[in-house]
Amino acid sequence: MSDGAVLHVKGRVLAGPDDVRDELWVVGGRISYDRPAGARDVRTVTGWALPGLVDAHCHVGLDAHGPVDAETAEKQALTDRDAGTLLVRDAGSPSDTRWIDDRADLPKIIRAGRHIARTRRYIRNYAWEIEPDDLVAYVAQEARRGDGWVKLVGDWIDRDLGDLAPCWPREAVEAAIAEAHRLGARVTAHCFAESSLRDLVEAGIDCVEHATGLSEELIPLFAERGVAIVPTLVNIATFPKLAEGGEQKFPRWSAHMRRLHERRYDTVRGAYDAGIPVYVGTDAGGSLAHGLVAEEVAELVAAGIPPLAALSATTWGARAWLGRPGLDEGAPADLVVYEADPRADVRVLAGPRRVVLNGRVIA
Repeated sequence: MSDGAVLHVKGRVLAGPDDVRDELWVVGGRISYDRPAGARDVRTVTGWALPGLVDAHCHVGLDAHGPVDAETAEKQALTDRDAGTLLVRDAGSPSDTRWIDDRADLPKIIRAGRHIARTRRYIRNYAWEIEPDDLVAYVAQEARRGDGWVKLVGDWIDRDLGDLAPCWPREAVEAAIAEAHRLGARVTAHCFAESSLRDLVEAGIDCVEHATGLSEELIPLFAERGVAIVPTLVNIATFPKLAEGGEQKFPRWSAHMRRLHERRYDTVRGAYDAGIPVYVGTDAGGSLAHGLVAEEVAELVAAGIPPLAALSATTWGARAWLGRPGLDEGAPADLVVYEADPRADVRVLAGPRRVVLNGRVIA
């Protein structure tokens, strides 16, 4: 498309869960629901249009061993883009990916800075590894470097205990979360186990990643405080393999990981039924491949979340939660077009017909 071209999207435009329109126009890279006067160079795309999908837990610039070079990070971002993910909440990366912001052909990224973990209590080369006395200072540093989010590692295996255990004392997380909020940032935390959750939620955390330890006892607390979860079920699917690998050295941890995996669907459905906000995230970029957003939506449906709610968790609802527009009048034209109605079968998301980013058809 030339710079002066107009894109016409026809069919069914899913501007919201209950807002279905027949068409939209893209003029100057932005959405309009009014036909532009005198438009000549018009390209028409037909199908079912959704806002660009959101992966709310992704890691661009990171692989299983730590930071990656720009070429690898670009491939990761392109893989997400071609799968329809046009907005990423990067939930921790040691790489500087600000250069992506200057690329109109790559997804938009909301960064949480670099993970903040307890010394020797996380994956090597991923996080700032510190002790509790330094937590407030590092949270402040990442709040200033990020895009409105900070990422803590809330629990990890304690090798002396032989099982998952909280990383931070209550008073440390209270002070750290208060500092992040003072600086205008929200805080999220990696949490697999049950034991780290109450302190984090009562300290004012905004979101919990994975949340496999969410129990019937804790669900009302999350719901009351409005704490969101990003279950990353495509990542939780790896727990049995992880448990097998640690069986001999850490049998208690292995058994715990298997229990968390076995109840994963009940955990997510219980959270949803209680009114806890649930969003789509894949945890791509560590040991998982990029481009798995459709699989994660399907996993939410498998857990018992209604298809329309699962769609919202990667489109309208997720964008509102992150403070980014959807298919709104005047918004940047970031959208994905499908052959069939994704509300009828979310598996449609696995095969985008067209990907439009900043008003350009790019895939």
